[in-house]
Amino acid sequence: MLKKLFGLDKKKEIPTEEVLHSPMNGTYVKVEDVPDPTFAQKMIGDGFAVEPSNGEVVSPVEGEIIQVFPTKHAIGIRSLSGAEVLIHIGIETVNMKGEGFEVFVKEGDKVQVGTKLVEFSLDLIKEKAASTITPIVITNADQVQSLKLEPVSEVVAGKTPIATFLMKAE
Repeated sequence: MLKKLFGLDKKKEIPTEEVLHSPMNGTYVKVEDVPDPTFAQKMIGDGFAVEPSNGEVVSPVEGEIIQVFPTKHAIGIRSLSGAEVLIHIGIETVNMKGEGFEVFVKEGDKVQVGTKLVEFSLDLIKEKAASTITPIVITNADQVQSLKLEPVSEVVAGKTPIATFLMKAE
């Protein structure tokens, strides 16, 4: 009864539209231009990529961490509306086996736009991986009703809005 009286029984509103911000500082790259066919052909999902200018990754959405890869090169986040966002730091960075990566979150953590997720050595990725370009894709794209990308070039971590998306109604 007290919950009802004080309005505490209300479920959190599920947003109808959400914004994907840049998770890193750098230069915007179209997903089709990612030097990996799995991402470029949108086999994993639709989104965008960033050529990072430094080694810090922040959350591009408000939500919950649903996966931290053991090799620390990728993180999955479920947004408030249910979009499953994958941040894949660099191309072929799985082969680095976590070297040069430090993760600041774990599965189940709640995050806001701008919450620090990972720090990585940009120089080490340049040396040991195929590319530093970092794809950010919605992996459950079949549940996305619409995805609109903004015309941007230089992006700022947690600040620059890059994509607006709407999930399909249940």
